[in-house]
Amino acid sequence: MNKRWCSTTPTGIRLAVQITPNAKKTEVVDILEDVLKLKLHAPPVDGKANEALIRYIAEVLHVPKTSISITHGFTSKRKLLEIRAPHVTIEAVTAAFSV
Repeated sequence: MNKRWCSTTPTGIRLAVQITPNAKKTEVVDILEDVLKLKLHAPPVDGKANEALIRYIAEVLHVPKTSISITHGFTSKRKLLEIRAPHVTIEAVTAAFSV
């Protein structure tokens, strides 16, 4: 089952996320057809929200932070992330972020 917010690439998995910074805690808010909505407990300054996003995704998927990169949307609330880890599948990502 291929979701538009989670798709395969030649090197791994791509996630489309929309973040809301400055939240009380980091959590999944909703899963829409085209985006995974997250709240982040980090301000949107000096890359802190991007760092918190990568840290959170790495913890949830049990992958090293170095295997995750933001490919689009560094300064936007909508971002594309690429996860380069052989054991991470669309099914595993969907299960990890189910709300």
